[in-house]
Amino acid sequence: MKRILLAMLVIASTATGTQAADGCRKITIADMNWSSATLIAHIDRFILHHGYGCDAQLVPGDTMPTGTSMIEKGEPDIAPELWTNSFTKALAAGIAEKRLRVAGPSLSDGGEEGFWVPQYMVDKDPRLATIKGIIAQAGLFKDAEYAGRSAFYGCPAGWNCQISSANLFKALKLKQAGFELVDPGSGPGLAGAIAKAYERKQPWFGYYWAPTPILGKYKMVKVDFGTGIDEKHYLACISKADCKDPRPTMYPSSQVQTVTTEAVASKAPDAFRYLGKRSFTNGKMNTLLAWMDKNQADGDVGMVHFLKNNEAIWMSWVSKAVASKVKKALSAL
Repeated sequence: MKRILLAMLVIASTATGTQAADGCRKITIADMNWSSATLIAHIDRFILHHGYGCDAQLVPGDTMPTGTSMIEKGEPDIAPELWTNSFTKALAAGIAEKRLRVAGPSLSDGGEEGFWVPQYMVDKDPRLATIKGIIAQAGLFKDAEYAGRSAFYGCPAGWNCQISSANLFKALKLKQAGFELVDPGSGPGLAGAIAKAYERKQPWFGYYWAPTPILGKYKMVKVDFGTGIDEKHYLACISKADCKDPRPTMYPSSQVQTVTTEAVASKAPDAFRYLGKRSFTNGKMNTLLAWMDKNQADGDVGMVHFLKNNEAIWMSWVSKAVASKVKKALSAL
């Protein structure tokens, strides 16, 4: 780790005098406080700095504070992974006022939510890939901790997804089927419940989302409600705490986008085009996050691992000239 950081400092010191291409000035990148976002932020910093000559720096960030600051203050310049479902109106206003620009999707298939069961359960009985099959065999999920009722693990209290998972629990009539809605207490508590079940090959049923290290480490199957996606009802009711008549619907994918200030889009078009091409599938990101979790790697180390082992992916985002510069910088690490 120290060797990698030292090498990066040496490279940075020799690159600061490089003439920045296409007006790429000092650029600040929001380093969000979750693993996939910090990984993307570090990748962007390395490629923009070494490939495009930008003076790229990371600054702390989070969805609402970052988005609001970009609109009101014009900084930071880039939000690499902005979950825009909770920021729709403000984002639209920022774009209309020519303060913000959407470069493209951070996750090509969007953020994913759902109710899940372990792959080994579906391998044994394919009916468990459907909510109908799970309800018919609710007894498989009985847990002594909950007076013999079957356990459904919901989203931790206080999280936005607690509302949607509870509303869908009600809409699917899981209580009537014998399930208890379990509050795991925290994100680690929910992840730990999956890990415990998986390592013991025990039944498990509950809410989770992607991209995450857990879904990269443990093969899970998203349960099909047989309803398709009713996005209008989801937004109007399922996602609301005061939803009085929830109806079953699969989760719509969440828009996860790279957003920049208008200044970056207009003054550094080459860098902006790179950001528009840079995207990950959930499957690939899950795998990367699982590797980071296993190796206790931070964003810097995860970035080096990705760039050195996935040339076919990231080289498709940039020109041959930029790729050559990035590879040269990587060779010094």
